[in-house]
Amino acid sequence: MTKIIVSKERMYDIIRAPVITEKATMGSEHNQVTFKVPLDASKPEIKAAIEGIFGVEVKAVNTSILKGKVKRFKGRLGTRSDVKKAIVTLKAGHSIDVTTGV
Repeated sequence: MTKIIVSKERMYDIIRAPVITEKATMGSEHNQVTFKVPLDASKPEIKAAIEGIFGVEVKAVNTSILKGKVKRFKGRLGTRSDVKKAIVTLKAGHSIDVTTGV
């Protein structure tokens, strides 16, 4: 498998924020961490960014795109923006503490 080279700037652009929800914290039992990422980020890019920023080994990356809901604001229709989440599975013995900053 070829190694994807990502610049430091792009690494910090890819990893936007950790997702702190009940479902995401249940994934930590299985050595998984969930992050918000840009819609154009690919799985190899996400893997390279996680390994570069946090210094851990990534076993797998799963992504999902949440389509924005249509909501009303003062009677007018508006659409929330689409969000892409990356569920990153770490190799055994590695962990990321999402409560501390980068």
